[in-house]
Formats: sequence, structure tokens, C-alpha cells
Amino acid sequence: MLAWDHYRGTLGGPWDVWRVDRVNQIPWQAVQIPHCPNARDAVDPDEPYFEGPSWYRMKFRLANPFRNGRTTLHFEGAGQKTEVFIYLESIGRHVGGYDEFEIDITEAAAKTLEIPGSDGEIPLAVLCDNSRDLQMLPSALNDFCRYGGLYRPVNLVYAPAISIERVHIDAAVKSQSSGSVAVKARLYNPKSLKDPIELLIRVIDPTNREIHATSLQLVPWEGERVIASCDVDRPEFWSPTNPRLYRCEIAATSAHGAMSASERFGFRYFEFQDHGPFELNGKRLLLKGTHRHEDHAGTGAAVSDDLVFKELKLIKNLGANFIRLGHYQQSRRVLELCDELGLLVWEEIPWSRGGLGGEGYKQQARDMLHAMIDQHYNHPSVIIWGLGNENDWPGDFPEFDKSNIRAFMKELNDQAHSLDPVRKTATRRCDFCKDIVDVYSPSVWAGWYHGRYTEYSTMTLQEMQKVNHYVHVEWGGDCHARRHSEDPDRMLAKIAVEQITDAHALNDLLAGGPQIANQDRDWSESYVCNLFDWHLKEQEKMSSLAGTAQWIFKDFATPLRPDNPVPRVNQKGLLERDLTPKEGYYVFQSYWAQEPMIHIYGHSWPVRWGTLGEKKLIKVYSNCDSAELFVNASSCGVRKRNSQDFPAAGLHWLVALKPGENYVRVLGHKNAISLGDEIRFQYQTEPWQMPVRFELKEIARSDHTVTVEARLLDPKNSVCLDARNRVRFGITGDGTLLDNLGTSRGARSVELYNGRAEISLLRNDGKSMVSVSSKGLPTAFLPVG
Repeated sequence: MLAWDHYRGTLGGPWDVWRVDRVNQIPWQAVQIPHCPNARDAVDPDEPYFEGPSWYRMKFRLANPFRNGRTTLHFEGAGQKTEVFIYLESIGRHVGGYDEFEIDITEAAAKTLEIPGSDGEIPLAVLCDNSRDLQMLPSALNDFCRYGGLYRPVNLVYAPAISIERVHIDAAVKSQSSGSVAVKARLYNPKSLKDPIELLIRVIDPTNREIHATSLQLVPWEGERVIASCDVDRPEFWSPTNPRLYRCEIAATSAHGAMSASERFGFRYFEFQDHGPFELNGKRLLLKGTHRHEDHAGTGAAVSDDLVFKELKLIKNLGANFIRLGHYQQSRRVLELCDELGLLVWEEIPWSRGGLGGEGYKQQARDMLHAMIDQHYNHPSVIIWGLGNENDWPGDFPEFDKSNIRAFMKELNDQAHSLDPVRKTATRRCDFCKDIVDVYSPSVWAGWYHGRYTEYSTMTLQEMQKVNHYVHVEWGGDCHARRHSEDPDRMLAKIAVEQITDAHALNDLLAGGPQIANQDRDWSESYVCNLFDWHLKEQEKMSSLAGTAQWIFKDFATPLRPDNPVPRVNQKGLLERDLTPKEGYYVFQSYWAQEPMIHIYGHSWPVRWGTLGEKKLIKVYSNCDSAELFVNASSCGVRKRNSQDFPAAGLHWLVALKPGENYVRVLGHKNAISLGDEIRFQYQTEPWQMPVRFELKEIARSDHTVTVEARLLDPKNSVCLDARNRVRFGITGDGTLLDNLGTSRGARSVELYNGRAEISLLRNDGKSMVSVSSKGLPTAFLPVG
């Protein structure tokens, strides 16, 4: 089902989808599903992203192999309201942008085939609408885009008149050497047929060996019932280091035809100790986590399976074992990969910010919670169902009643436990509901939104005592990729050179000074790496800590941040929006990864600066036992790794750099394995003056693209290395800027990183004039051919 057309905007109705005349010429565009109409406008610096109707259409031929079989459209997710039409007839609606749903088109399709001139084709139209609606979840106050469109796959499904609709598997651990399996199923039988159905159920272990088989004949039933059960000797436990998956296969046959279903599951058990750590399969496991939004550069929410795999593989390579899916049910492929890779999951519904709406609003929340648990019940990776996020944030309704919010949180908590008695419930940042859920996370942003990062341990230990089960989700800070600063590490060098020991002075210097770092607008990778480093070393010491999850793994689009260095992008990611790692990724790897790694800080820092003879800090993030640093071919000595020796776990050196080019190399050792890293950069000792002009030049070229760099210069043509001016790239002629990607090198409006910025363009086999401008400075131009 690839031949889809799309139109973004309002139509008069389904007749406008198909009519052809001179007056109503609608500019349909051919697209492939998944598709998101906000793929690029979500990060447009000049206009808010589109919120409104998007229409899709296509024609297809029926090929249902079952006599009197059912034909359904299975939507894996569409935003945010969906209405489905077969020709002119509305045959189904769905409210909610993140859960899966099915629309039965059997009768409507058959009726359409009877229309003269149909030529055997079924005309299908789908209306997706992400317009604002205060009585819908999620709220527009959220720090993420409520994307529209068919941004997950749409599947045409053929099934017998009696078929299996859902399979749930309860895999219980009785002891370390025994377990049991109960297989439950629901039927799809809209005509309430009574013909018996034969079932063959097989349970297969992780080595592909059948460990149980049973067959039976049943009369069609209503609701969910157990159709098989068995004991399992010596079950192989699922865990992040050994994600062992079992499989249940069901063959169902009736007078109406045969079909099959397959579900994977796993054995594992877990416990949150009161005021203490998390245990998986009887052993303590520190949850080392991050977060994910369904968002990518150039595609919006239409993230391909290939990109999902790349992203989750990078999370696994980080050394993480835990992920919170914020703030909505994510695609089935995400959960499948978490099962396969070994990532424990906190998944939640999008009741987030704004307050509490009316009965329709509440029913949508109930429906979304039911759908999430029903659809993702079998995944062993899921340990927590999230009920809400920042529900202490008012704004969508005239009244903000905490007692009503508490009552509804209690209702959702009871609903979740009724649907799934084993997994835990949780919410984040709503203190007046923290006693309702099983697991709670307050808002602790030491070193960013409040306090200094050196206060992290004190803040965390205080919060841990307030609830039985504490997991710290959402911490970290923003950084503008490719922007670096000498100031944070100058503080660390000062401590070492002057041998400062006073506790208060150390606190100020280690944190780089600011009380509220996000308002300081430094937003350098240098500062946030030190923040990450401090948090990670402190977490290692907390024996009663269940776990944490850094916010967020990858930068993402948001309507709430138009003035960020990359407009409309939350820049707290360890990666840019196109999966390009920032320096912070390697800080986490150095603490969490099992595979040997080594990385010198500053691969995207071409020019450092300071005075002649000044000792500069060079940091190496690595999990090696020891490392030796070489600067300009001279050894600076061997350092042993000690996670409590801040910064960089002891792998730091104070070095006098030479003016001009410097070559830095490191060699590390871990478990008899040697590995290294190297960088080259310039060291500038001459101070710069106030900026006066831009220099715009070509720095790279391929067959179709050209990359240009803008540098802000002073009267002596020195780059102003601390400049953070917002610049705007423009183009006229045949070329096209590769902008609206929401990255440091894919935005036409962007803040400089150390006095420079880059952007690429498609030449389109022609000539163009590229420009760069900034308030108060003359515009610079560059011809590109």
C-alpha cells in the first residue's frame, strides 16, 4: 500500500477527495506511508508548525482469500483524530494519536464495488487532524509537537470470519528453577458466528525448541479466556545482558478458514525495594536510562524502522539498560527492539500538563491506558506503566482542582492494576499525587533549572526519603552542538593549580558559577559534559538508588522554544536530531558501556583559546583502566581511571599548548585491549576584538551538495571565538538550502558556535548566491556554482 496521495489543508468533504473539475483543482502530492505533514515545519524558525487537517487517498483492489472473510485497515498510529472513508461513506473514527486501532471496511468495500465504473478498485480516504482541542490529550502546553498525519504504517489485513484478535501471555516465575505460562486470547467475530474453532498452541523456547504443544476445539467465546497453560522447567530469564525471548504460536482453523498468530514473551521478575534499589531476577540492577521522543530530522514523527533500530542500538551501545518513552505510547517496533536489545521500559499515556478536562477528556485517557496495556502487555521489557507527567502544570482550563486530579490519578492507577496486576505504575512531577502511584519521580534538575550540579546528591537523597519507590527521571541540561567554552574547565584547572580545598569555593568553581545555568545562555557542551560527569559519578555511590533516566537521548522539535540556539528544538539530547553524537554521549559511555571505548573531549572544537603558557585541561572519557596522553608527540603521563576523581574519572591532564596547531593523542588499556583516539586543533593566544564582519566560504562539496561556513571576524580578521550571535542564512538562484532539520548544521536561523556556523545546500545543477546576516552587521554573500 505505497501509492498514496496527500493534501495538507481543509477540504469540503470526501467528495472533494475524488472530484475532478476546473474549479476544484487540489494540489495532491504523492507520498509514502509512514508520512508526517510536519516533517519540516516543526522546526521552521519563522512560522509555528501546521495544526489542522491532512487528507490521504489511494485506490486498491481487494484480494481477500477467505470466503466471507473480514477486511480491516490496521493503523499503527495516526495523529491526532482520524476518520476513514470508503469513497463517500465515513466508516470509522479514532481519537488519539499514539495507540493502534483497526477499522473494518468489509461491507463498505463490497458496496463500493457495486458502483458503476468502479473498475474493481476501492477508493480509500483518510482524514487526520491535529488541530488544537482542549478536550483532547496531549495538551498543547507540552514541550513536544502533537504531530499529524499517517506517521506510522497502515496495513491491509485479511482474516477469516472468525479470527484471533488478541493474545496475552502470562509468564510467571515460581522459583529460580520453575515457571508457568498461561495463554489468553480474544476472538474477532463481528457476526457472532457459532462454528467451532480448532486451535493448535505451541510454546517455543529461546533456542527454537518446542517445549509445549496442545490442541483443542472450542465454541467461539466472548471476551478473553485462557486457551492453554503449562509449566516450564528451568526457564531462561530475560534481562538487559541476556534478553532471552520465548514464543507462542497459535494456529486457528474453522469452517471459515485458517489463520495464525505469534507472540513473543519472556520470564523475569522484579522488585523496587522500599527506599532502596531496584532488583531484577533477584539481583540489584541500577537502572541506567534515558528518554526517547518519536521525532527525527526531516521526517518528524514518521520515523522508519531502520532509524528506530539505529537510535535504539545507539542507546544500547551507550550502556543504558532502561528507557522512558516520553510521553505517549510508541510504535510496536520500538517495544520489539527493547525486548530484543535488553532495554527495560517505562511507557506512559500523554496525560501531561494543562490540568484535567471533562468526561470526554477522561474517557480518552482511560481508552489510551487500556490500549497501551492491551497492545504492549506481552513485552518483557515493560516494567512500568506511566499514568501522567507534570500534572501539577495548569493552563488549559479555568479551574485547576488538585482534588479532581488526585481522584482521576487514583482511578487510572486502579485501572492499570486491574488490567495488569504485575507491573508498576508511575508518574513524574506531581507531588500531590506521589502517594497514589507505585513509583515516583520529582523534578530534580541540579545544575540546570535550579541549584548547582554539585548539590545533586543532597537533593536526590532528600527526595528518596519522601516516597517508597523513587526513580529519578529527567535530569541534565541543554547544549548547542559544536559550541564549546574554556570557562567551565578553567575553573577545574584553577582548583588543581591553586590546590583549593575550601568546600564553598569548590562548590562554586566546580559548578562553573551560575546558580541557574539555563538562564546563563552559555549552553556549551563543555559545561553540560561536566554536569553529566558529576551526576554519573555520584549515582555510582548511591547504594539505595533504584535508577535514573537522563533527559533526553536525542534533540527533538518543540513549539515552546522558538528562541533556542536552534529554534524550536529542545537541545538536551546526547545526540542531535539527525543522530549525530554530541560530546555528552561519550561521557555516559565512559561510565556505562561494557565494550572498551576512549574519546578525547573536543572533536568538534577546531580552535581553543587562552594565554601563552596557560595550562589547559584536556579530558578523556573512557572506561579503560588507564590511559596515556600525548601532546605534540610528547607524553604527558599515565593516569589511572577512578570514577570518583572528577572530572573524566581521573583521565584529565593540565597541559601547556603551543600557538597554532596542536596534535593530541591518547592510548588506553582495558582487559589486555589497547585502543586510542586523536584530535587536531588550533590554539589561539591573540585576543579578538568586537566583531565587524562575516566571512562566508565553501568548505565541502560533493556531486550535488555544497557546505558553506560563516565566520564572524574582528577588524584584524580574527574569529570572535566567544560569539553567540544569531545568524540567518539565505539563498537566491537555483539552489536549495538544506534547512528546517533542527540541527546545528541544518537550520537557516541559528546561533553561532564559537563564532561560526555551517549549512549545506543542494546545487540543483545551477548557480546560486548564498548569504549570511545578523542584526547590526553587514550581510555577506558567496556565489556557488
